[in-house]
Amino acid sequence: MSDSAEVTTGPRDQAAGPFGRRTWACRVDPAVDPANRIGREPPRTRVYRAGKLEAEGFPVAQISDYLELPDTVVWLDLCAPRPDELHVISEELDLSPLAVEDAVSPRERPKLDRYDSHLFLNAYAVTLDEVSGELATHEVAAFITARALVTVRADEEFDVDGLLAHWGEAGAELAQYGVSYLVHGLIDFIVDQHFNAVQSLDTEIEKLEDLLFDDRPHEGTVQRRSYELRKSLVLLRRVVVPMREVVNTIMRRDLHLVSPDMAPYYQDVYDHVLRATEWTESMRDLVTTILETNLTIQGNRMNLIMKRLSAWAAVIAVPTAITGFYGQNVPYPGFGKEWGFAASVVILLACAGFLYVSFRRRDWL
Repeated sequence: MSDSAEVTTGPRDQAAGPFGRRTWACRVDPAVDPANRIGREPPRTRVYRAGKLEAEGFPVAQISDYLELPDTVVWLDLCAPRPDELHVISEELDLSPLAVEDAVSPRERPKLDRYDSHLFLNAYAVTLDEVSGELATHEVAAFITARALVTVRADEEFDVDGLLAHWGEAGAELAQYGVSYLVHGLIDFIVDQHFNAVQSLDTEIEKLEDLLFDDRPHEGTVQRRSYELRKSLVLLRRVVVPMREVVNTIMRRDLHLVSPDMAPYYQDVYDHVLRATEWTESMRDLVTTILETNLTIQGNRMNLIMKRLSAWAAVIAVPTAITGFYGQNVPYPGFGKEWGFAASVVILLACAGFLYVSFRRRDWL
């Protein structure tokens, strides 16, 4: 947390708390962004007033005008902005250079940092390819001020339309709580994706268990799929486990972000994070158990094969010994007689049949 930042007080924004007290003035330099385009996509904007959506899709330059109005909250979304493009926004919103650097740096860990004028949130949305079992992560950073939420996406894969629909599902009942409502919707949307990925992985693991005990061996498929799912679970754990601390920190009263009316909604998100975390941990152990069980089953099947081969070798060895005995070049009972040949065949079949029946009773064949 930075303690040296100078914060001024203005009549248009008197919110207290970790966001500070400051005057808003959001102006976009046309020389830097003449087409109102920041990053890979045009910025997305929304303004809420008195808990109702008043406008969206307006130019970034109008943010300062909306913030001059009372009881307004602004959302700005940027997709993969360059450092110089984000620098313009950071000056307007008095963002910490450290937070701005984290927003444009790839692969930051999920976290919540507190600064004098704002909070900085970094998290990851996820999507799971059920065919390959590969998990994809989409990084999103957020600057949380008293009357504005700025989201910075690392790529176009983050489902912004899904986020907007998620905000719409909450309706005006929660929109009246301003930034707290927007932050809740963002975190809840991300955690829901985590939970959906966990459920999908659990379904894939159940399918893997069915293959494990199938009558037809699937050793190669089970082993390959197990490693794919384990790799996805390790990646999912890296983005799910830190969210427990993130949500818990956001709910702290000294941040003044979560009002008493919004607290139950954040608590529900926290419960989902805990369930996703515990579920992920249990599935990691389950995949490890599946790998070990698969190796054990392979060993058992190999022992069964060797047992059957040994049994057949014994069945074949006894007739071989009998034919070898009767093939001696010395006189023996029945030598040169037809009944001697018949006797050898009867003894051969009787011994082979006796061994076969004995091995079948012992489940060797």
